[in-house]
Amino acid sequence: MTTQSDWITVGALAEGFAPQAFILPQLADLAGQQLTLHFANGWVIEHRFDAEQLHWHAADGHSSGSAPYRATSVRPGIYLVDFLKTEQGQTWSITLVIDTLSQSFTAVIGNMPSEQETRQGIYQRALSGKNLTCVEAQFLHGSLDKPWQEGACPHAPSSELVGIRNRYRYSPTEEYEHIYLNENYYTWQCLKGVEQGLCDTDRCHYYKIADELYLFVWREKIIPTLGLVMIDLREHRSDGKIFGYAEGSFDAFSNFPVSSYCNLINTTVHEA
Repeated sequence: MTTQSDWITVGALAEGFAPQAFILPQLADLAGQQLTLHFANGWVIEHRFDAEQLHWHAADGHSSGSAPYRATSVRPGIYLVDFLKTEQGQTWSITLVIDTLSQSFTAVIGNMPSEQETRQGIYQRALSGKNLTCVEAQFLHGSLDKPWQEGACPHAPSSELVGIRNRYRYSPTEEYEHIYLNENYYTWQCLKGVEQGLCDTDRCHYYKIADELYLFVWREKIIPTLGLVMIDLREHRSDGKIFGYAEGSFDAFSNFPVSSYCNLINTTVHEA
């Protein structure tokens, strides 16, 4: 029985996941394409893809830039695009679920807490009515290459994963299980790997993208971490990323891909 209790940085986690990781390949499908994202909140942002860089330009001129990106797909016609956006000294995690089947998208914008925010303990946050995690995530929806209309994006919060217990194998050495407890929280534990013996219950978010395909996002409270994966229950595959501070110095980020083979362990149904 393990007595492991050492928490590690996101940078150290990335190093543990890297050897022989089951990473999906970078797709070239979007290279040479230009997509205009019409957000439900009124934003209009043009995204132009080349082989390695994503270039964006907002219609109001307030935001433009370029960044390396990763594009993958666990379901034909639906892409996960991930990159980091840095402006005015602030870095955001940007992940887009590009759904060419419905001509819509979901954007997840995440950011890490400041060093000062991490100094506020969980007990104090609980008593003040705040989320126990200080990692933030914002979910935005919109339409592709056409003005937004209500109902244009079918991606919606879902409870269909609740009650499921899944096993995720990220590499020959890294293995986890998730228990989706309710619509706001899930429990994870590391069965094998650099975090073996560690477990926690964290804030999470579920969106149904298509039949048996879900966007799952979690925000950890002990080591500030934003995790995001697409889970395909039909193909037993997941793909996404983990984002956080590379080390304890708060001056560099780690944003690394995670892909897995996943399988259902069991399902719990609570009587109403």
